Order: sequence, then C-alpha cells, then structure tokens
Amino acid sequence: MESKISSYLGLQSEPVVTLWTETMPEEKIQFSKDRRGCVMSLLAASAKGKICAVDHETFGCPGGGVGLGYGNQYENFPGGVDCFARFLSNGNRGYPKGEGVAAHMQGKAPAHFVEEYLDGERYVKSPELVEDFIRELGFMDIPRITVFKPLSRLNASETPVSVTFFCNPDQLSALVVLCNYHRPGIENAIAPFAAGCQSLGILTYRQVDAENPKAVIGMFDITARKVLKSSLGENLLTVSMPFSLFLQMEAEADESFLTRGNWKSLVAG
Repeated sequence: MESKISSYLGLQSEPVVTLWTETMPEEKIQFSKDRRGCVMSLLAASAKGKICAVDHETFGCPGGGVGLGYGNQYENFPGGVDCFARFLSNGNRGYPKGEGVAAHMQGKAPAHFVEEYLDGERYVKSPELVEDFIRELGFMDIPRITVFKPLSRLNASETPVSVTFFCNPDQLSALVVLCNYHRPGIENAIAPFAAGCQSLGILTYRQVDAENPKAVIGMFDITARKVLKSSLGENLLTVSMPFSLFLQMEAEADESFLTRGNWKSLVAG
C-alpha cells in the first residue's frame, strides 16, 4: 500500500504498520529468547523495509513486553516491580532487596545497567510516582504474535492494528493538523509520558475501539531515543494511530492544506 500522506510529508522512512497474527512470518528479524533489546530498533528496521516480529518470549525487555501488550512484565524485572520502581526513579542503592539483586548481577549484567539499577534512571522523582505511572499505563494481554512491516509491504488481505510514522518537527506538525482537519475538537492527538514502545503499542491500541480515536505522539523516551538516533537518525518523534484513523486521514489528504502553498513552501525550505 502506498500512502498519500507519506508522499506529501516527504518522509525519509516508511510508515510502519503493526499487525497481530497467529503465525510467525518466515521472513523476519526477531530477538532471540531471553536476549535483551529495544523494540524501537525493530521499528527502525521496519521503517527501512524489513519485517520484524515479537511474541511472548521475544519482546526484548520488560518495558517492551508491557508496551506491546504481553502482560505485566515488570514482575519479571530483576527484583520485581518494587525494584523497577526504584530503577526508573532514584535507584536501588540503600534498598536491601535491590542491593542484593545488584550484587548478584555484578559481572553478569552490563556494568552500565548495574550502575543505573543502583543509582536510578531518574526519569520519575520517586518510586511512588512510578507506581502511579504503572497504574495509569495499565496492561494488556495479547495472545498473538506482533508483526511490524513497512506500509508498502502490506498485503491486501491484511488489516493492521495501527500505523506509526517517524517524523521531524515539520512533519509532526502536519500530522497533528491533519488529524484535527476533519474532526471537531482540539485534542485529537495526545502526547502521554511513556516508553517509546508503549506509545506506539498499548497506548495506541487503546484508541482502536475508542469512539473518537486519537493519534499518539511518542518517542520522548530518552533511552529509546539513543537507540533510534543510531539506527534511524536524529530529531525524530513518532505519531501512531489506529489503522481506521489513518485511512480517514488518507482520504482527506488531497483536499487539505497538504496541497496548498503554506505547506509546500515550508517543505521546500
């Protein structure tokens, strides 16, 4: 499938569709079982033309498992949910359980991870606020395989769950405007605090059955941005949306501002 929106925006990479399937594709990039990795590296590979897949055993990290709807994987973080809450905030140093886990990881886990485990990533002020974040985020349990592929490789028989664009600030602006173009209200796109994979995963999945689905802006995740910078480039955010909303926006593109002078002069530089 070709995208009018992608053409008008002049995207440097392909929109990526997310599908839920019963069978693992023969051609795919996939993390091996128990190997750590960032889901955003798979999305970047799909934006470059590859097919990637994730299942209940190959989601890369606990946050990725949560983000793609494979239950509460924070329970499987070293030390459990309470140690994760400290890891994301002010660290496990001084917390006997966490220090015990860190001591066991010495020499086995990467040194930078052990350091962050003890001193915290400091993305949230306190463990209590991390627990609030976890409650707000919630969980899903998808009993199927998740496949990422470039939109151009979508088969006519396939119906994606969602579409994700990688975009620069100008392209992001256009997507927000187009998302609002054909609908009432001024909050048809949202920018929640979450990991990169959670923005395009469960937070977007929740919009699929919403009466007025919203686009979800993401990639505010500092750790994931480091991965994306090395694999796809700088100054990129994501905009993800249910496939049904994407089709509506595609249908509106030719009559919208995307054909007018203001947009053309902006992208012309």
